[in-house]
Amino acid sequence: MASTALGLSLINAVQTIAPTIRQNADRSERERRLSDETVRAMKQAGFFRMCSPRAIGGLEVDPMTAINVIEEVARIDASAGWNLFLSGTALNVFLWIPEEGIEEILAGGPDTLGAGAVSPPGKAIPADGGYRMTGRWPFASGCHSADWLLHTALVFDGDEPRRGEDGNPVQFVFAFPASEGEILDTWYTMGLCGTGSHDIAVHDLFVPARRVAPLGPIKTLPKPLDGPLYRFTVWLPVAALASVALGAARGSIDALIDLAGKKTPAYSASTVAGRSSAQMQVGRAESVLGAARAYLYDSVTKAWETACRGEMLTQRNKIDLQLAAAHALQSGADVAQLVHQAAGASAIRRENAFERRFRDIHTLTQHAFAGFNRFESVGKLLFGQPTDWPFLTL
Repeated sequence: MASTALGLSLINAVQTIAPTIRQNADRSERERRLSDETVRAMKQAGFFRMCSPRAIGGLEVDPMTAINVIEEVARIDASAGWNLFLSGTALNVFLWIPEEGIEEILAGGPDTLGAGAVSPPGKAIPADGGYRMTGRWPFASGCHSADWLLHTALVFDGDEPRRGEDGNPVQFVFAFPASEGEILDTWYTMGLCGTGSHDIAVHDLFVPARRVAPLGPIKTLPKPLDGPLYRFTVWLPVAALASVALGAARGSIDALIDLAGKKTPAYSASTVAGRSSAQMQVGRAESVLGAARAYLYDSVTKAWETACRGEMLTQRNKIDLQLAAAHALQSGADVAQLVHQAAGASAIRRENAFERRFRDIHTLTQHAFAGFNRFESVGKLLFGQPTDWPFLTL
């Protein structure tokens, strides 16, 4: 998919560090966090600076290149791809922070890593020069490697939260150094075990006003991030999230093709490759994956064209990206199921390349930003009804 010289060099770099990612995948799974060796290898390859601004030494690639690299990393190990997607596109979530706060974060350089979660909101009380915040947030993937964390909270004036013009409480985003948050060891899950998506807790933490902002539609980007890539706002992370599912699904098909010529199932005279059922299943898996991939990249390309015109994404762009992302996750699960059926008992053994991807992909489908419920969220808009998913309005 990458067509530029930079894009091709990044894809080649994936293959260069692939042995490190593979060799550390089991360790990441056991320790329930991405290994330092894998993080270091991806950082040295330049992957975490793909979406950092050129002004500070970042690569500021186009979004198609970014999600292609993430997809290829996830093809090797979904947990590595997941943490790359989240930390690598974090600046698009930090965009709400005032310019002074953005400059403070960018001062760490192009490889500065972010993490965090935007639900459920904590509680913040106004204080001199900022706010004092208390809260606990799950799913902070990559928190062990992060330099900065971003979480949401409701600001209380007395006993009542601040409300917007519509009468509803307004969520604020708060950015603070990762060293100021406590990592709670909570990440015991079916899949994506190596992502280290533990809970983060803070109690009465002071956050200066320069790193606090209401979460709402962005009309003007902060000067340090005033470029087409950042006009995607949260939709770059949503697209990148979907690319993890595509990469893991591709890895599943790769493993099946590798197995098919070697394995002769019990009581069978032919290899898996010679069985008509497996032939149909791998053909279906390829078509399902190909269609989902085409939909995602087409939606990202059209949104990129909007951003390159100097415009924020249209509602149609957001609808397409949301649907393409949700479709990619569901398609990934369909591919995993087809591969699982074709591989037979080999698919359940931990020493083989199937069962972890099966678990990882099905864990992916539960993510709020692209899970099954997002079809309904978009469907409401298509019928002219208010959506239940606030990010479609940002």
